[in-house]
Amino acid sequence: MLLKHIAKQIRIKILKISSAAKSSHIGSSLSIVEILVVLYKFFIKKKNIFILSKGHACLAYYCVLNKFHYFSDKILKSYGKNNTILLSHVSHKVPGIVFSTGSLGHGLPYATGRALAEKINKTNNKIFVLISDGELNEGTTWESLLFAAHHKLDNLIIIIDYNKIQSLDFAKNVLKLEPLNKKFKSFGCNIKNINGHNFNQIYKSFIVMKNKKPTIIIANTIKGKGVSFMENSILWHYKFPNEKELKVALKELK
Repeated sequence: MLLKHIAKQIRIKILKISSAAKSSHIGSSLSIVEILVVLYKFFIKKKNIFILSKGHACLAYYCVLNKFHYFSDKILKSYGKNNTILLSHVSHKVPGIVFSTGSLGHGLPYATGRALAEKINKTNNKIFVLISDGELNEGTTWESLLFAAHHKLDNLIIIIDYNKIQSLDFAKNVLKLEPLNKKFKSFGCNIKNINGHNFNQIYKSFIVMKNKKPTIIIANTIKGKGVSFMENSILWHYKFPNEKELKVALKELK
């Protein structure tokens, strides 16, 4: 129940800040809330590292970092204002963030290299990276998977936010991705399919065995999760809620 309450608080903050800042990508932010909450509640401790490759969903990430006391409410409220450190795509200038992202396809190559470095240094640190399903259209994604499997990077956990919508259309209409399970298996990876909004499934999927294979978690999510008129809608990739829409959305959540 506590995790559910935290997720609701995060969604409320995302909605309010997006509306105030007139910022886009609210649907992309809402789809990853549960994943980020579980990561930062239980797994991103000590020296484990998280990379949000889908940097346009930065608002969800900023709200979660704020919730877990990486920076103040004052800094969070500066989003969308002049001279803020909270840029409109993920920035390493923000406390708790190690790598700036925005151009899709960059986060996984970095995470893969970082995972190899941890292996070379013989640490027990894990590298978690969250990518969008749209990033599966990028060649760097598949190059990274080949590299990760070749180097037996079982300390690399790749989470795919499989909300099935990318910027201008449903993913299946842009470039056919399925069958993902068979493709990832052929690359030499562990595969897990989960409900990306189910806390228990998310938590269990992050516990991986050392079997010399990178792990890919296909997290089936809903773009715009939590607000009925935003869910599974292409419109909310770029649109922000006006005052009337914000009021209706907050009413649903509360």
